[in-house]
Amino acid sequence: MVQFKILISGALAVPLALTSVAYGATPAKNLFGAKRDGAKMTPAVYGSYAKGCVAGAEKLADNGPNWQAMRLSRNRHWAHPELISLVEQLSVDGKKVGWNGLLVGDLTQPRGGPMTSGHASHQAGLDADVWLTPMPNRRLSNKERENISATSMLASRNGKLTNQKLDKKRFTSAHAGIIRTAARYRNVERIFVHPTIKQELCRQNPDRPAWLKKVRAQFGHHYHFHIRIGCPAGSTGCKPQRRVPSMGCDKATMDYWFKVAYGPRRKPKPGVKPKPRKPKRQITLAQLPRQCRAVLAAPGTAGTPAVAAGAVAYQQPTGRIATPSFRAIEGVAQ
Repeated sequence: MVQFKILISGALAVPLALTSVAYGATPAKNLFGAKRDGAKMTPAVYGSYAKGCVAGAEKLADNGPNWQAMRLSRNRHWAHPELISLVEQLSVDGKKVGWNGLLVGDLTQPRGGPMTSGHASHQAGLDADVWLTPMPNRRLSNKERENISATSMLASRNGKLTNQKLDKKRFTSAHAGIIRTAARYRNVERIFVHPTIKQELCRQNPDRPAWLKKVRAQFGHHYHFHIRIGCPAGSTGCKPQRRVPSMGCDKATMDYWFKVAYGPRRKPKPGVKPKPRKPKRQITLAQLPRQCRAVLAAPGTAGTPAVAAGAVAYQQPTGRIATPSFRAIEGVAQ
């Protein structure tokens, strides 16, 4: 049996045990996916977007004045408080560019970590998916939120979506406006969109404003856009991303997407069997930052005893992280 302790100020050490199996063969996604509420700890991020966890995550309300959360059964609308504030502010600012309201997809699990299905990232409570479908003028039922699909922005060819062309009747000025609004927030690091959307935004903005550099072409993302914020202040255990290398509107970048990534597929040679794909290795708890063990084992937010702020080992920062105002947007006209 492997044991570790969470230290509580002014009290005895509380032993918390995780078996050696949790450190070894058990995929971390099974451990984090089983948690139904956040860790009652000071908000902090540990690790990276694709190998990390989040303490003190808050849950986005299922319904707000200008947003509705989708796929409620997944329980993936948790995030660092700074991201929750950003999503709520974006729902307000989106009105200024003609966006009726947000349909919010996945944020992260209650304590972050690898997800049971889908995303490789979204582990640190700093990523949010927003549908490219505006909120309707009514409250969707839980059944609708589970079953309706977001609208793809891709054009069709012979009844099938093509990765080569954007449907400009679907992709309106409001779509461009909501992406632009999100990208202008100072703490936003990346906005991931389909290459056809990036190409169109480059065409619409020949002056190459600073916010456009944050909008990055990425596989998928033709029915939603992905917001990623930087490491919050005070989260010293958070691993930041590298700086964006270029504007991403150049011919070489676009040629890669449309001639290589989404270009004609090579046909296999006659009689040659394609090599089978190796199964993807599952991340284990031992491979995550050690602070994630405390996050996983901490009491939850659903009425359980609190862990004293600043008392958790592994240099947990003290005090609540100040959530900045997202009204301070770059001084560029909408």
